[in-house]
Amino acid sequence: MWPLLLVSIAALATVLERLVFLATEQSRRNPRELRDVFARVERGDPEGAVRLGRGSRDYVARVMTAALEERNTSFTNALLAASAEELKRFNRGLPLLDTVITLSPLLGLLGTVVGMIHSFGLIAGELDAPSAITGGIAEALIATAFGLGIAITALLPFNYLNTKLEDARRELEVAGNRLELLLVKHSGAQAGEEAVSVQ
Repeated sequence: MWPLLLVSIAALATVLERLVFLATEQSRRNPRELRDVFARVERGDPEGAVRLGRGSRDYVARVMTAALEERNTSFTNALLAASAEELKRFNRGLPLLDTVITLSPLLGLLGTVVGMIHSFGLIAGELDAPSAITGGIAEALIATAFGLGIAITALLPFNYLNTKLEDARRELEVAGNRLELLLVKHSGAQAGEEAVSVQ
């Protein structure tokens, strides 16, 4: 039962930390700032967009700014690297919860098996006291019940946090695609102006 207690404390601490992290990130979101970054790129002012997004606390705006800073050398790689860095922050703690969900029932089962071994050891000496044996078996099954309870309880926030991670990934993909289209449109317009000026 002691390992189960430690595992449950670790899971609870992780869930609380992740919920605080998500609330903080949500409070830092600034859709207007992101719209301004896109608007400046659309107007042909990517440098202004970089200046605007550089000090942003919005993770989507930070990723777009990092990609814009490398637009002339490796836009796609910069976008992917910045996205991976932000998603890594969203993913923190999820492997631990995944381990807790897998490990808790196994620890509970181990506790039950050890308890059953002890109970069956009593059978050899106390065949005339069945209540002692059945009481020991019932006590041994408590570990499995606790292990399953911890796993079920941890599964709910784990799925919620995974959903939030996927939401963040989708937001970054949509914003990255939009930014790439704006840059292509802007560079196409520049190329057209240069062709007209040459003629």
